[in-house]
Amino acid sequence: MEIPAKPAERSARKEDTSRQLSPVDAAFLYLERKEIPLAIASVFIFDGPIPFDRFAASIESRLHLIPRYRQVVVMPPYNLGYPTWEDDRHFDIHNHIFRVQLDAPGGEAELEALAGRIFSQLMDRSKPLWECYVVDGLADGRGAVILRLHHSLVDGIAGVGLVKVLLDTTPDSADPAGVPPFRPRRRRKQNPSLVNAFATAVQSSVQGLMAAEAVLLDLAKSLLGDPTRVQGLVSVLPELAASVERLPFNKPCSGDRKFCWAQFDLADVEAIRAAGGGTVNDVILTVLTRALARYVKLHRQTVVNRFVRIVCPVNLRHGEQNGDLGNQISFMPVALPLDVKDPMAMLKGVAARTDAMKRGHAADAVALLANCIAATPPPVQALFWWGIPQITLPVPLFNMICTNVPGSPVPLYSVGRRMIATYPQVPTGYELGINVAVQSYDGRLFFGLIADAHVAPDVVRLRDFLRASFEELRRAAGVKKARKARARKPKSSTKPSTPVGAVAVSQPAGETAPVVEIGAKAVA
Repeated sequence: MEIPAKPAERSARKEDTSRQLSPVDAAFLYLERKEIPLAIASVFIFDGPIPFDRFAASIESRLHLIPRYRQVVVMPPYNLGYPTWEDDRHFDIHNHIFRVQLDAPGGEAELEALAGRIFSQLMDRSKPLWECYVVDGLADGRGAVILRLHHSLVDGIAGVGLVKVLLDTTPDSADPAGVPPFRPRRRRKQNPSLVNAFATAVQSSVQGLMAAEAVLLDLAKSLLGDPTRVQGLVSVLPELAASVERLPFNKPCSGDRKFCWAQFDLADVEAIRAAGGGTVNDVILTVLTRALARYVKLHRQTVVNRFVRIVCPVNLRHGEQNGDLGNQISFMPVALPLDVKDPMAMLKGVAARTDAMKRGHAADAVALLANCIAATPPPVQALFWWGIPQITLPVPLFNMICTNVPGSPVPLYSVGRRMIATYPQVPTGYELGINVAVQSYDGRLFFGLIADAHVAPDVVRLRDFLRASFEELRRAAGVKKARKARARKPKSSTKPSTPVGAVAVSQPAGETAPVVEIGAKAVA
């Protein structure tokens, strides 16, 4: 007979579980290296300059709502278990929020170049894995903030949720009063004995095996409940197993990054979807695929009888889990033809293929594979993820990642400034020379294109092709271009005093702020 645990014991077990990284979270730590910086990010643009000290104070006043922002990753003895989150006893907000002066003339190109240099850097694992850059010197009196979060901390859905905590829904939202002081919890003593570490590894493997069994049972239950889904799964297996060709940007990456963006009216996207069928994500994939076809032709390669396999992350959260941190995602790979000439025929074809992958539970199959990996001992997982980038396969498993995350439908604010744009970034590396992130916000759809600066130095051409492909699809769908709202006059900005290309950490009055260079080696 099992003896019920005491309340204090149950609380301790829950605390231990919340501190331990999941196999997926840990994988992003094992996989990361100079050539593969694994942080998700966003570039936020505001209608006026962001006052640094007030912004830093606002963020610090909300950190008690996100305890993970004050925790560091601690590796277990002998690496026989998963890493854990432990409170940073020396936490200082000024180690995470920096001030950056944008190069003149402070336009879009200069901001994209700055973001690329920041995205090229690995995050310091001795600190909580997030950082924020307040950008001064933008043209037209605007302001910008660049936020980076390590992928072991959050996925795209969780990242959007955190942004909603850090920003406000009204311009006059007051910062929380009476914020409790930060009292770091005492770090648990690590038992360095090999026996204990081995026992922890066995326990983690059993938990992973149970998770894999749960996914398998859910998949079987779903398939048995609807026999047509079995046919759907069988129909997509050949596509999942089929190989794809390398495209011009599928080459080993260097670590230096370039970043650029585009945006479209969400009303246009919805009208195109209504005219051609499918989902908003189908419209995105159609525009992206047609832009990629142009890019492939630019590099003097044929698109005839060629496909691009794009992997789309799928959120696995349900109900109350939507606020959870960490990574709760699977992936749905879809192979799309590059040689379809008619835009509307392409949209219908994309909708049919994504629908087939959904009905075939392709994302569930990928999740099952991930849980099988998680069922192996943690040291084996660490070795597996560490070794993956060392292997060059004859053909790639896929060509690109494209993530689409819904953002706030209403305007958001920070210290009274209205956010007018948000450009997301999903990390890239290995042989994925270009990846794409998409996020909706306040009636628009924002695209962020991240590229290896040596593999795809001309990524801005792909951005131009996105715009051309979208206009082509909009006209083919018979959709009139949405009327642009009158732009708000930006608030006046003050002349920044920080040296160009440097980061100055705000210090108390009378002290000199240290200057830190940002990635001078990156290709601009």
